[in-house]
Amino acid sequence: MNAPAPAPRGLWPRSLLGRNLLLMAVLIVLGQLCAAVLVRQMIFKPRVAQVADGVARNVAALRAGLQVLPPPQRQAFVQAFNDQAAQTQAHARAAAPGSWRAVLSPMERQFVRAVTQQLAAAQGTPASSADPVWRRDSSGVLSLRVVHEGAQGPETYWLNLPSVFPTREFTGAWLLATLASMVLALAGAWWLQRHLNQPLQRVVQAAQRLARGQPHEPLPEDGPTEIATVARSVNHMAHSLAQADQERALMLAGVSHDLRTPLTKLRLSVEIAGRQIEPELATRMVRSLDEMDAILGQFLQFARMQEAEPAQPAALDDLAQAIAQAQADHGRSVALELGAPPPAPVQAQALRRAVDNLVENAWRHGAAPVVLRTGSEEDGVWIEVQDHGPGLPAAELERVRQPFARGEAARSGRPGAGLGLAIADRVARSHGGRLELHSAPGQGLRARMVLPHGAVPEDRAPTRRGAG
Repeated sequence: MNAPAPAPRGLWPRSLLGRNLLLMAVLIVLGQLCAAVLVRQMIFKPRVAQVADGVARNVAALRAGLQVLPPPQRQAFVQAFNDQAAQTQAHARAAAPGSWRAVLSPMERQFVRAVTQQLAAAQGTPASSADPVWRRDSSGVLSLRVVHEGAQGPETYWLNLPSVFPTREFTGAWLLATLASMVLALAGAWWLQRHLNQPLQRVVQAAQRLARGQPHEPLPEDGPTEIATVARSVNHMAHSLAQADQERALMLAGVSHDLRTPLTKLRLSVEIAGRQIEPELATRMVRSLDEMDAILGQFLQFARMQEAEPAQPAALDDLAQAIAQAQADHGRSVALELGAPPPAPVQAQALRRAVDNLVENAWRHGAAPVVLRTGSEEDGVWIEVQDHGPGLPAAELERVRQPFARGEAARSGRPGAGLGLAIADRVARSHGGRLELHSAPGQGLRARMVLPHGAVPEDRAPTRRGAG
């Protein structure tokens, strides 16, 4: 079965931690922007309107004062006013150095428009035809041009306005506060996600161990309610599976053992009545009894394969030669192609049973010559059995690993239990290795058991928890 193609990643993280951090950052930025909009609409704008109204009243009062002052005193009056405004501006620059700019900020432009409208309303003229002109010098002083109609013609004065309104909407402090809150939120999200990921990783590892047929280590059932519930459910599931495996193994072992007694009696009866039965019929009966005994033997192997056995260093070449010699004693010739792999820690009896089953499968469902090979690769050593029979379609290679599963060609051939490949696959996984099946129709089946170089971990050693 082909796995679905992975979705394109793009900028969206695949991990839950990455997604949570990205979501947290986006929410913080959106929250800060919303807060800035609220501050602008509910604080800055009302304050600008209030300050603009006060400035417009001051300008109107200054114009009235200029009208009543004698002409020689008007310039001194304006200069005194500007000096006071400049002093206030100097204090503002000292409090926020480098915060002034020649170009008006959006809030200052709004302030200028508001003052212009107020002055136009006071003069009873449209705002578009009002004469106020604004300027800002390099020191940051914002000035308003005031035109006074004197006896000798219009007189122009520039009034420096004190910095009683916000000159910048977003300062460096706001940016630093935003960054600081984002860093703190991301750190908190990372810490929380890390504590969530640890129990989730333990659940994933427990599921992988169960899939490999390894014993389950109970998960801690502490922490938040949701995590504790998941851990408790996994522990309960593993216990139920182990109990079902034990019951199945006990049933297989009991049935297989009990059936061997009547089979032995039948064999004895055939031998006793051999002269009274046709030789051909007696031969077929004995052959059928042998096949039934072999099937029961596979049942017993499958039921008992989880028995504990210590791992000992062994040479696969010696194992292959012993199996070939045993086959030769039964009149079967097995070709050897030995690659002299280094010794590896194996459970000798379990591995011998697995390879015997692969050889038996090759003879039962394949065709001569049967080849037994050994070798090594980067991640371990291997031993494989190849026949030259009809082989298996690629679609069946995964299915025949399951217990009691048989290929379509094998169903119409010699009888069998369908446990040979299942036993080999289970033994390979109990060693921390794998069973590789390679075949093509008409080219035979090649079954390779790959075993790791290192020692078999204790938690991978088979136990008596059943044929799980």
